[in-house]
Amino acid sequence: MTIFEWLIFFFVVQLIHGLGTWKLYIKSGYKGSLAFIPIYNAFILMKIINRPFWWVILLFLPIINLLIFPVIWVETARSFGKNSTADTIATVASFGFFIYLINYSSSSKYINERNLNPKTAFGEWLSSIIFAIILATLVHTYFIQPYIVPTGSLEKSILVGDFLFVSKFHYGARAPQTAVSFPMVHDTIVGTGLRSYLNKPQIPYFRLPGFQKIKRNEIVTFSWPADTVRKFFVREKGVKKPIDKKSNYVKRCVAVPSDTLEIINGIIHINGKESIMPYRAKPIFTYSAFNSKGVSASNLIKLGVSDIQRKFKIQDINQYKFEQIRPYLIAVTDNSPENFTVITKSKGIPYEIRLNSRISMVEITDTKTDLFLTKKEADLILESKVLDSLKRTFNEIKSYNTSYFPNDIRFNWNEDNFGPIVIPKKNNTIELNKNNLPIYKKIIREYEKNELTLDSDGIIRINNVETSSYTFKQDYYWMMGDNRYRSEDSRSWGFVPEDHIVGKPVFIWFSIDGINDGFKNWKIRWDRVFTTINLDGEPKSYRWYFLIGVLIVLIYSEIKKRRK
Repeated sequence: MTIFEWLIFFFVVQLIHGLGTWKLYIKSGYKGSLAFIPIYNAFILMKIINRPFWWVILLFLPIINLLIFPVIWVETARSFGKNSTADTIATVASFGFFIYLINYSSSSKYINERNLNPKTAFGEWLSSIIFAIILATLVHTYFIQPYIVPTGSLEKSILVGDFLFVSKFHYGARAPQTAVSFPMVHDTIVGTGLRSYLNKPQIPYFRLPGFQKIKRNEIVTFSWPADTVRKFFVREKGVKKPIDKKSNYVKRCVAVPSDTLEIINGIIHINGKESIMPYRAKPIFTYSAFNSKGVSASNLIKLGVSDIQRKFKIQDINQYKFEQIRPYLIAVTDNSPENFTVITKSKGIPYEIRLNSRISMVEITDTKTDLFLTKKEADLILESKVLDSLKRTFNEIKSYNTSYFPNDIRFNWNEDNFGPIVIPKKNNTIELNKNNLPIYKKIIREYEKNELTLDSDGIIRINNVETSSYTFKQDYYWMMGDNRYRSEDSRSWGFVPEDHIVGKPVFIWFSIDGINDGFKNWKIRWDRVFTTINLDGEPKSYRWYFLIGVLIVLIYSEIKKRRK
């Protein structure tokens, strides 16, 4: 819906409200005409039902208003003597239109000094639950929201199993664009697999003022622009989702509006200079390792290298043994009984599993293997002399394919050599031609909702008007993972629009090692609990400060209770 359509809808709602309540306003001692005055009528209604004026604010907050409207309908009905359970059900089930009967009934009388306390324990419990949900939804939508990291695209900066708190107010909270949605969930209702929202109506994009802009190399949470899956990690026929219901990603913003980005041999360059990453950033590159006696995984693990794969040959394999080790396998490279060979993560197969299942296995070491390492890890390995050689590798040869943005055969970019490309900035105008059109066509068509055509003679038309330039309507960003070769990011799907920005991760409130390996394999990373994310310097846990703060609050509350 456009802004104009929403204005029409708003005034229709005001008309419906006025026609259904004007006599109630009169019975309450106010002029009936006040029921038709937008916004002001809401303040008068709060006086009529004896509720605080700030409830009016809740009426204009998307999603929150879906929760507060039924409450106000019921409160209005009760203010005119309709207190029974049947009255409450009729009010809610009729979407408030039961109030019309009260309005035009001559027998309805206004109860000025109505007792606002619930008459039953159930009523009190229900009232508490409703406002707890409203408060939680308010905080969740406009202030701060928890997320869990399911993939390793930012390893070793952010780990799989880190639980993040993402601030909505740093960059300005994005108001919900999906008008009708189940509160406190994302795209599906937990445990059901059912869609949690209606595609229509959609509210025009609006963002509250923030107190900072996205800075280069900050870690940012955003809605995945290329999302066409109904549920994250579930492959199925593509669907078109509203912006605020797209899957959420967390990446590092390596380039901001008006930056010129180029990746040269795996190294990011901004505006012609190598980008200097923050101290906490730990970009991972590929290295070719060689040792004439075999590359020992054990030696590498002793040096602190955890992102490594190991190869084992398992003797006397059978179905039972295979089922025991299956959760720990990455792949099976040879499934013949006499030469059954598997690949595992760095931890291999737990000793308890091997002992209980009587599994006999031998580790296989190849003379040459590829490693995913930070520069610090690579330097440590070189100093240790456990390898004959270690060399960083990258894809030098550019190949003409559609695997990388802008997904056009004319661009021979790859993950290690990409660009140069200019990041669009709001109100900036670019020259538009058939050569650079593949880079910007998704912005023009999808993100900024224009009709775009390219004639056979090379003429570009936007909204049926011939043009050779385009002015951007919003800012765009370039997002990448630190784990460069295991990250689906802007190199695959391009720019991230401003209206897709969710917020800024501020700290890790919990962290579990092995979160995808089953509950029995979970281990809490205490050193990461309550650590900040985007600050510079070594990460520092503030868990003890937090626990002490909670303890002080509890003691204070107890003392206050005893004094009463």
